Amino acid sequence: MKPALLVLAAGIGSRYGGLKQIDSVGKNGETIIDFSIFDAMRSGFDKIVFIIRKDIEKDFREIIGKKYENRINIDYVFQKLEDIPKDFSVPDNRNKPWGTGHAILCAKSAINTPFAVINGDDFYGRSSFQILAEFLDNVEVKSNIYAIVAYILKNTLSEHGYVSRGICTLADGNYLKDIEEYTKIQKTDEKIINIDKNGKDIELSGNEYVSMNMFGFTPGIFEYLEREFHSFLKNNSKDPKAEFYIPTVVSHLIQNKEAKVKVLQSDSRWLGITYQEDKENVKNSIRNLINEKIYPDNLLIS
Repeated sequence: MKPALLVLAAGIGSRYGGLKQIDSVGKNGETIIDFSIFDAMRSGFDKIVFIIRKDIEKDFREIIGKKYENRINIDYVFQKLEDIPKDFSVPDNRNKPWGTGHAILCAKSAINTPFAVINGDDFYGRSSFQILAEFLDNVEVKSNIYAIVAYILKNTLSEHGYVSRGICTLADGNYLKDIEEYTKIQKTDEKIINIDKNGKDIELSGNEYVSMNMFGFTPGIFEYLEREFHSFLKNNSKDPKAEFYIPTVVSHLIQNKEAKVKVLQSDSRWLGITYQEDKENVKNSIRNLINEKIYPDNLLIS
């Protein structure tokens, strides 16, 4: 039973200013998602599930989905604000999705095998898909041992502003101990700093392992997500900005000893478009990978 790939593509790139998931970054109009699917297919994934919003469905299917309809099993799942337990209601002043944890939960009916989760607007690199596919190929369907692909912080930063990163603390045996969210990390000419909630500068080495929302789960995660989402809504349903994040769920499961999370250390360079100015760097980096023959000139005829 081959693993599935769940692509989170329902978010709105507020700092970027558009639907960056469907922007072209390759020589022939390829998007970042196209490169992820290319790597996933060559690593052994045999199903792709896209999490999108209903209002972008037409454009998404036209630009992304139809290219793969005859190449791999494709499914679509919609993240909807109103898709919450019956004893809760959506506040009138909320207009943004409930977060990555809720997005994954929306895919419960579409997945019954071990699966990977990625952000649709992040470029993860071939080796990351390979190490995650190998883990998922060997995990039991009912296992509560999950995985996270961790990147080196200095390989994930933007030259154009602050970024948020989940700093990973490792326990014995390369298992995850905790993820702590650092929300204002910036690279300067001389150092990497994070500005904490009190406005204090905390210097980072750049060698810390960070989460870029690339996880490996078994279907059992959906039961945990349902429980945790219910608890989240009890405390946050009136807050129009509160989000149900998957790293928070993972941390709770570890702390409660309900799951273990293997840390798969990637040497790939992560690429992402947080700001409009990042796009040219991503395009240049991908062009270099094509020149190095890591990717073909045209993904869709290879």
